[in-house]
Amino acid sequence: MSVDATAVTTSRNPAWARRRRALHHFARQFWASRPGRIGLLLLLVFVALALAAPLLADRSGLDTAVARADGVPQWASPSEHPPLGTDYLRRDVWAQFVWGSRISLFVGLAATVVTIALGSAVGIVSGFIGGWTDSVLMRVTEWFLVIPFLPLAIVLASVLGRSIWNIIFVIGVTSWPSTARLVRAQVLTVKQRLFVDRARSLGASRTHVVLKHILPNVSGLILANATLAVPISILTETTLSFLGLGDPRKPSWGKTLVEAFENGAITLRAWWYFVPSGIGILLVVLAFTLIGQTLERIADPRLGGRR
Repeated sequence: MSVDATAVTTSRNPAWARRRRALHHFARQFWASRPGRIGLLLLLVFVALALAAPLLADRSGLDTAVARADGVPQWASPSEHPPLGTDYLRRDVWAQFVWGSRISLFVGLAATVVTIALGSAVGIVSGFIGGWTDSVLMRVTEWFLVIPFLPLAIVLASVLGRSIWNIIFVIGVTSWPSTARLVRAQVLTVKQRLFVDRARSLGASRTHVVLKHILPNVSGLILANATLAVPISILTETTLSFLGLGDPRKPSWGKTLVEAFENGAITLRAWWYFVPSGIGILLVVLAFTLIGQTLERIADPRLGGRR
């Protein structure tokens, strides 16, 4: 495309040009932050690990029958059975770590989608409409906030059953209230601005105002809150698995930790069974926390001086 054609396209689509400039500016701000870079690189490593699981570890290493047929020893150290040894059922710990990263990341991301979707919808509707709608939604939100989070999650997980999808649902429906209150507070501020009043005076519908003016101005807060919600979801899944409420058919880092605890890996000093999963959880949580804090600083200029 020639320069003249590019200029014509840009002049005909000023909104897209502004979005590209804003995205470029955002990317520069994010990459200029050392914590953001570290968090992003850490996250990319674990995402690559999860996506390449079939190439990095044979799933048959998770099968006890296959391990016994192959004569794999029990509690073999990494030097005896590289790279990470075996567990009490002769299963390959490396295979559990690699395939478990898929489940832990999937649960964290999927539960966060449910959390952010519910919280953002409630916060936007409550803050924008106001009146009795705001009162009802905030009373429901406060009811969820008053009830202790972990006992509620344990009760729901016990009632619904032990499956990945139930865990995702439980985490999502018990974690949205804080997001709803944050989004509502931001919406209450945005809807008082002049450009919203101007859109209303020109006859714009509520849907148009929300989609074109309210949502774009709270999207930064929503994105930052989403990245901070992922580590909470991962830790909750680990906690529920540790309490015996996870899916017994799926390998996950939380499931590995609870099995190591129940079968005396600490007493036997079989560090290779629980240390990799613990470090994996720690680094993924750290990565999302660093990314979330960086996004929060970009979304809120008052925090821009902190590094």
